[in-house]
Amino acid sequence: MKDMAVHMTEVEVARDLHAVLEKVRQGAEVVVEQDNRPMAVIRPARPSGRLLSECIALADARGSTVTLDEGFAKDVEEGIGICLPPPGPAEPAR
Repeated sequence: MKDMAVHMTEVEVARDLHAVLEKVRQGAEVVVEQDNRPMAVIRPARPSGRLLSECIALADARGSTVTLDEGFAKDVEEGIGICLPPPGPAEPAR
């Protein structure tokens, strides 16, 4: 279903939003129509940022000779800690 547009009426979308979101998860764009005219498009969100592997590949492609120092992992963990909310309470054991 990737790269496919699915046209649905506002009523169809409201009737089964879960199914609409499943189509989007599979890569489809859902065009919501009212009176046979497009009024909205629901599409998969674009990922933000780059994966670390992409950054390394880009550095290699540019001929970078940078080496990561011993504090790199600590810096990454600290950065992640700043960006992510603190963990919630642990779930009780079942």
